[in-house]
Amino acid sequence: MVVVTTIRREVLTLPTAESGPDNPLPPLRPLDEVHRLDDRDKADLPPDMARQVDYARLRSLLPARVRDGYGRTRAPRAIDALVIENERLRATVLPGLGGRIASLVHVRTGRELLYRNPVLQPANFALNGAWYSGGIEWNIGATGHTTLSCSPLHAALVPGPDGTPMIRLWEWERLRDLPFQVDLWLPEGSDFLYAGVRVRNPHERPVPTYWWSNIAVPEECRVLAPASRAWQFGYERRLRRVPVPAYDGIDRTYPLNSPYAADYFYEVPEGRRRWIAALDADGHGLVQTSTDVLRGRKLFVWGSGPGGRRWQRWLTEPGTGGYCEIQAGLARTQLEHVRLEAESEVSWLEAYGPLTAPPDGEWTEALRGAEERLDAALPRAEVDAAYAAWKPYADAEPGETLATGSGWGALEVLYGARKLPGTPFSEATLDADQAPWRELLRSGTLPAPRRPRPPGPTLVAPHWRDMLETAPATPLTEYHLGVAQWHAGDRAQAVRSWERALRRASSRWPLLRCLAVADEESGHHERAADRYADAFDDLCRERGEALDEEPREAGDAWPAAAAALGREALETLLRLRRTEQARAVWDRLDPATRERGRFRLLEAELLLAEGRREEARAVFEDGFEVADLREGAETVSHLWARLGAGPLPASYDFRMRPAAP
Repeated sequence: MVVVTTIRREVLTLPTAESGPDNPLPPLRPLDEVHRLDDRDKADLPPDMARQVDYARLRSLLPARVRDGYGRTRAPRAIDALVIENERLRATVLPGLGGRIASLVHVRTGRELLYRNPVLQPANFALNGAWYSGGIEWNIGATGHTTLSCSPLHAALVPGPDGTPMIRLWEWERLRDLPFQVDLWLPEGSDFLYAGVRVRNPHERPVPTYWWSNIAVPEECRVLAPASRAWQFGYERRLRRVPVPAYDGIDRTYPLNSPYAADYFYEVPEGRRRWIAALDADGHGLVQTSTDVLRGRKLFVWGSGPGGRRWQRWLTEPGTGGYCEIQAGLARTQLEHVRLEAESEVSWLEAYGPLTAPPDGEWTEALRGAEERLDAALPRAEVDAAYAAWKPYADAEPGETLATGSGWGALEVLYGARKLPGTPFSEATLDADQAPWRELLRSGTLPAPRRPRPPGPTLVAPHWRDMLETAPATPLTEYHLGVAQWHAGDRAQAVRSWERALRRASSRWPLLRCLAVADEESGHHERAADRYADAFDDLCRERGEALDEEPREAGDAWPAAAAALGREALETLLRLRRTEQARAVWDRLDPATRERGRFRLLEAELLLAEGRREEARAVFEDGFEVADLREGAETVSHLWARLGAGPLPASYDFRMRPAAP
């Protein structure tokens, strides 16, 4: 009997921490991104790498919003999945969670080729916060995990080469305003899952581009890639070239040999086949290969130290093994962005499948053995041929809809009357977030909300900024215009827009908060603290009035706004030792907000600032978990050190680098 490729819907049930509401404050500053290079190292980089490291780094996360409303309490939740299967492989895709391939099973042996996380626990690793570990993820936008990590993508059935059905995933990436697609298919009788990827620049200007496919695999393995050197980057933010497989007397191709978290970007020689594999002690594992456009290969390890072990436990449930990541990207390192010319595209093909080869022994022999097995299973020419066969189908119009993404792409297509064959962005996907911007596009006026509530998202691309500049100058329009000007780097004009709006606004707190950020960025810290205190006062007033008028509808948006503004105000006031004002903010936070781990940490800091050291220690002794603790953050350990309470307890040890000398 001939077994053909099938695609079906499935529902997974996973212990899941709910994502909660997005942070409604515009992210005028990027989250603390650990992948920033110390300037001392730039002089030693190859010229092309140095150019791309400095090219178009993010100034802010706009127009995305920070996703920090999740917690640590998990309960069973149904998650929609798509399963693509032939007689050899079975892949499970989560279209509602960034299009992640959560599982890739070798059917004949029953072997899971990926690290499959048994829970869905968001953590603060994405560019905009919420991210989860496990599987294969598609990172686009800028250095880091994509803002789409926990967002829905569009998905549909599409005919593929030789009549094989494909799952197409697509979305509009908003940091760079680039539409992209990932086509997944399993050729009949193949041991390899193919992924055809395309990123398009529909604009009349060049745009910086970033792509890394991240593959989580069990960490008890050896990682093989065809390289004798790598660029090593750690949480000390230093980049250095090191030999592969070993330096400092340690073979770093075994993930558990490294004591601290680190990235190893392999220098694959020009002309060499692009591949990377992770093989267990018996020689079984996963290999990823691609056409040559996807040039970079990388290993990420958590390390065997206490901080790395703590993070591993943080991201899953007790008893689950650890993981490392093997990755493939458009540049040599993830510190770089690549120029995508106007009205052009970049595309490639990736293949994922099982590999069995002897992993141990001398490096060149291990590489030779693995590469011979890969060439036998999937010749390089066959990958190139599969890419050529796929390209004509990249524009094929999708058939049956399998999942729906956001409406932001539809809004951009509506503005530019763009034609993007193969990736339709239907007006039917437009929702309440896009409604005011659609009205601005239609009438030239940004409508006021029907009832008091926190402002919605701001669009910041040049064409939207131009429309805001010519729209009637209401306080709400001036607020959004200021945010767009700030994003464009015109900070002085942004401040003027917010100050003009402030003179006429009935809702003052969003403007005061933006001005407070501007003050902090320009070194006016005391004035920033004054404005934060005034902003929180005004938010409490407006929230109270809204709840009095329409308690059910008004109550939905306000708790997230109060928590987000209260946190920023507290942090600023505490830095300046304005403890009385900080206490006044704390006392007006919602009880549920004060119980969240982030705010328990702030409470301990406030108590210490008030001279109540023993009560601050008691907060730690009672225990708390900062659900949105940032990757690489050392705030918990720093506050513990200030308390002078002895060695840092293991439950609070998230340190990912050696102690400073």
